[in-house]
Amino acid sequence: MGISAVILAGGEGKRMKSDKPKALSLVLGQPMLRWVLDSVTEAGIEKICVLTGFAKEYIEEYLGGYNKETGLQTETAFQAERRGTGHAVMMCSDFLRSNSGDVVILNGDAPFLDSKTIKGSLELHRESGSSATVISAKVNDPFGYGRIIRDEKGNVEKIVEQKDADESQAAVNEVNSGCYWFRSDDLLGALDKLTDNNASGEFYLTDTLGILLSQGKTVCAYTAENSNAVLGANDPAQLEQLNEIAKTIKK
Repeated sequence: MGISAVILAGGEGKRMKSDKPKALSLVLGQPMLRWVLDSVTEAGIEKICVLTGFAKEYIEEYLGGYNKETGLQTETAFQAERRGTGHAVMMCSDFLRSNSGDVVILNGDAPFLDSKTIKGSLELHRESGSSATVISAKVNDPFGYGRIIRDEKGNVEKIVEQKDADESQAAVNEVNSGCYWFRSDDLLGALDKLTDNNASGEFYLTDTLGILLSQGKTVCAYTAENSNAVLGANDPAQLEQLNEIAKTIKK
């Protein structure tokens, strides 16, 4: 059974005070996107689609150099209008249809999700017979993250966002990294059922999990050993924090 990857890299770099996409912000001199690409290829995945959006020409130019350097042939898909993570993955539907098997969805601005986590989560995904596997992490301060709510068997029951969490749910310190393994066919079926009937008017990728669960399919969660797996950056101060953490990783 084949494996592939979709990397979401369409976010703006406005709060980074940059005219380039956020995924090209540098951590130890390398774009965050490069960290993600390296983790994907180290995990043995060669079929890769990068979702572009804001200032897509910068991502395309970077990937041209990356492909030449590595000999890979990464593909791109384009999200002309930002309408949520589910909509972003919808824009990669042609890639998903041409690459059956299992696909990992990753964020291009989360540099510390490593190949060990990608491979370990795929192993659990397949052993458990899951349609989807959420990559999670346990953190000291879960505020702001979606909480992983498990049933008595340890499978994922739902993901509850910060604003919707009650007191007991808010106390859960296992959080969603925003990265997932899916059976490609199951993901395509769930994407067809997504709606934007919510306050933001967006299509949320997390809603596909509820769709799969309602169909009686299994959704599980793989807890990354490294809590840094969930980290990203939205402004220069957070980017500097990532650079400081990266120094300890590279030692």
